Amino acid sequence: MPMQSTGAEEEELKNTVLQLRETILQQKETIVNQLGTIKELTSKLSRCESDSLPGGKYRGQESWRKDNENTMGDLPRDPSDTIEHLGKTMQSLKDRLENLEQQHMRTNMSSVSFPNELRDLLQRRLGDLETQLLSKVAELEEEKTQLYNETATHRHRTESTLNSLLERINELEKGNSGFRSPEDFKVSLTLRTNYLYGRIKKSLPEMYAFTVCMWLKSSASPGIGTPFSYGVPGQANEIVLIEWGNNPMELLINDKVAQLPLSVSDGRWHHICITWTTRDGLWEAYQDGEKLGSGENLAPWHPIKPGGVIILGQEQDTVGGRFDATQAFVGELSQFNLWDRVLRPVDIMSLANCSLYMPGNVIPWVDTNVEVFGGAAKSALEICEDRFFDT
Repeated sequence: MPMQSTGAEEEELKNTVLQLRETILQQKETIVNQLGTIKELTSKLSRCESDSLPGGKYRGQESWRKDNENTMGDLPRDPSDTIEHLGKTMQSLKDRLENLEQQHMRTNMSSVSFPNELRDLLQRRLGDLETQLLSKVAELEEEKTQLYNETATHRHRTESTLNSLLERINELEKGNSGFRSPEDFKVSLTLRTNYLYGRIKKSLPEMYAFTVCMWLKSSASPGIGTPFSYGVPGQANEIVLIEWGNNPMELLINDKVAQLPLSVSDGRWHHICITWTTRDGLWEAYQDGEKLGSGENLAPWHPIKPGGVIILGQEQDTVGGRFDATQAFVGELSQFNLWDRVLRPVDIMSLANCSLYMPGNVIPWVDTNVEVFGGAAKSALEICEDRFFDT
C-alpha cells in the first residue's frame, strides 16, 4: 500500500510540473510582448523629450499628429502630461514584469525542490528499511545455523540409539537365535591357522572417533595374535589390534602404530576397550575397566574410511583375505561392540563390571551380525556369569 500511494503522488507531481511549465511559457510570451511595448513607449518618450527641449519647439500640427499616433490611443497633447503618463505606464509594466519574474522563480524552485525533497525522503526511508531487513535476515540466518547444528547432533545420537534398539528388537521378534539372548554367545578360534575366522556382516561409516570394546580369553604364546582387523580398499591396516610374537599389544590406525600396555594372555576373561579420536590422534587403553595407558599423534586428523571389512581373529593383507597363520588369534572372544565416539571412563567401568548394557551404536554384538568360517564356532556364553568361574 505505501508503494502504490507513493507512485500516485509522483504521477500527480509530474502533471503539476507540466502545467507549471505551460503557464511559464505563456508568461514568457506575455513578457516578450510587454517588453516590445515598453521599447516602443520608451522610443516615443525620447522623441517627446527631444521636442520639449529649447530649439525643438513644435514642428507643425501635421507632423505632431503623425508622430504621436499609436495603437494605444492618442497621448496627451501636453508634453509634461505625456512624460508623466509614460512614466506611470513604464512603472506599472516594470512592476508587472518583476511580479512575473518572481512568480517564475518561485515556480521553478517549487517544481524542482519539492520532487527532490520527496525523492530524498523516500531514499532515506528505503535505506532505513533495507538496513533493518538485512539485520533481521542476518539474525535469522545465525539462529538457523545454531538450530541446525544442535538438531543434527541430537538427530545423529537419536538415530544411532534407535538403530541399535531396532536391531535388537528385530532379532528378538524373529526368535531364530539358538541363544537365550542374541548377544549371549562367543566365538571360539582354537587353532593358529589362516582359515579360522569370524566376519562382521556390517561395515563402518566414515568416523572421526571410535571406541571398541570386547571380552577376550587366551593363553596363546608367544602373543595372542590378532583379535580383530578392519581393512578398506587401499589400506588393509585401517584399524588393527594385534599382539604378535614377543612384541607388546599394538593398535594400528592407517598403518600407524601405538603400543598398548595391556596383558591378557593368562587364560582368563578380560574386558578391554580402546578409544581413539582423529583430533591430535589421542588414544586410551582400558583393561577390566581401568585405564592403563594413553597417548597422542596416532594418525592425527585421519578419518576412518568407510565401506571396509571387519575380521575377527585374523590380520588382513588384502581386504577380507590373505591371512597369515602366525598372526592369527587363538582363544575366545565375545561382546565385540563399536561406537563412533569416545566413551566416558565411567561407562567403560560399568561395561567391565556388568552393571551397564550398552550395545555399540555402529557395530552391536548380535548373533545374526557375526558369521564364522573354517571351523570357528559360536556357542552360548553368559559372560557376566562365566567370568566369576574362571580359575
